[in-house]
Amino acid sequence: MEYIKGELTELTPALATVEAAGVGYGLSISLTTYSAIQGKKEVKLYVYEAIREDAYQLYGFYNKKERELFELLISVSGVGANTARMVLSSTSVSELCHAISTGNERLIKSIKGIGLKTAQRIIVDLRDKIVALGITDEIPAGGTMQAPVNNEVKDEAVSALTMLGFSPAPTQKVVVQILQAQPDLPVEQVVKLALKQIK
Repeated sequence: MEYIKGELTELTPALATVEAAGVGYGLSISLTTYSAIQGKKEVKLYVYEAIREDAYQLYGFYNKKERELFELLISVSGVGANTARMVLSSTSVSELCHAISTGNERLIKSIKGIGLKTAQRIIVDLRDKIVALGITDEIPAGGTMQAPVNNEVKDEAVSALTMLGFSPAPTQKVVVQILQAQPDLPVEQVVKLALKQIK
């Protein structure tokens, strides 16, 4: 199941009920998703299905990035689905990615249910992965918003450079800088420029 689209019939900060084709689906949600869909009649939530021997639970996300981050979080040893949901309720996607990419264990550890060891594991396990997914581009090191860049070109350039053997973290940084300076460059030019700049 990729997403559920339908009428939002019930909503609490932890649960959304969406009726689609006569069936009411109860989806566990984060506060981020709750804020995003509050007051809406029709919603589209991306779904993650958690299937265990003793339970079958659906998690709903306002956008794909939140779901991707949720899936990354639960891949970390010691982080279950409910802890991941708590993490996503406590910070925004961009704040969390920023904390992971800058190694800010203090912020991650301040989230209920996350100890120091788990915070360190989240940073070590996910730092490269969130860069590869391109979720980190919302907040640069200074914490201020960047000028938006053409994500399609950025993603293609980063993926081409990664295939050439460069690691995603520095590659992404260089590509974003190039696109901010020259937003209309085609992919091949971005790649050429980046090849000169990546250390």
